[in-house]
Amino acid sequence: MLLLLPLNSWTPLFSESVRFALVPRQIVEKRLAKYAGNNEQREATLRHMFSDAGCDDQHLSEQSVNGSRQPNVICSLPGSSDRVIIVGAHYDRVSAGDGVVDNWSGASLLPSLYEAVKGQPRQHTYIFIGFTDEEKGLVGSRFYVRQMTKEQVAATDAMVNMDTLGLAPSEVWASHSDTLLIGALVSIARRLNFPVTGVNVEQIGSSDGEVFAERKIPRITVHSLTQTSWSAGILHSSKDKISAIHPDDYYQTYDLLAAYIAFLDQVLSSTTPPK
Repeated sequence: MLLLLPLNSWTPLFSESVRFALVPRQIVEKRLAKYAGNNEQREATLRHMFSDAGCDDQHLSEQSVNGSRQPNVICSLPGSSDRVIIVGAHYDRVSAGDGVVDNWSGASLLPSLYEAVKGQPRQHTYIFIGFTDEEKGLVGSRFYVRQMTKEQVAATDAMVNMDTLGLAPSEVWASHSDTLLIGALVSIARRLNFPVTGVNVEQIGSSDGEVFAERKIPRITVHSLTQTSWSAGILHSSKDKISAIHPDDYYQTYDLLAAYIAFLDQVLSSTTPPK
């Protein structure tokens, strides 16, 4: 389903529409349901889902990570310029529960987001990354960032991090996200008539987006934690099961993120700020 989203609230220097093609809800939910197994099995599942989504051997790779048994899983989608947008989520889990909310909810969206933008013209190269061992101290993302050259850092316009989705409508970690990236997300959410609010989660811990900020790469973390869901004790517990996910909120978050990363290709291709 090809969507053309009018964007009258942004400067005319941007395109009048954002093009993206949503994966049907049943496919998104089917991918979410493939959470089973240990971290090694989840890595293999994510790699297979990328392949099924159309990311071929030329663009699908594994990055061995020092200190981890599992690699980072990377799918690249070339654009017409040397500018880059990174979209990431960790696929590893803790032993308690099934690790669906934290964070198969984010990792399993990566292939569906790839599909949403792969058929459309784009300037940026998108790099979709499933990070290993976030739960052990951001191991996979930290390794990835440390391996980036100065030229790669300079070419990266944004890092969109997804962690713990589907407990509620989309939230953004506002205090740890770039202002322009937040503004673009809010604008897209308004055009879609989707709710999105800022909920800061410093008390819970860190997330993969933070290591990109250490190298001055603009980042944004999208999540779904509220005081209610935090008080319910879902994370890192036996309550982290697929039944904790709210399907309507989850698919709406996918819809929002698909529009968002497509929009960023336009927003970040111009130095003129939104009105």
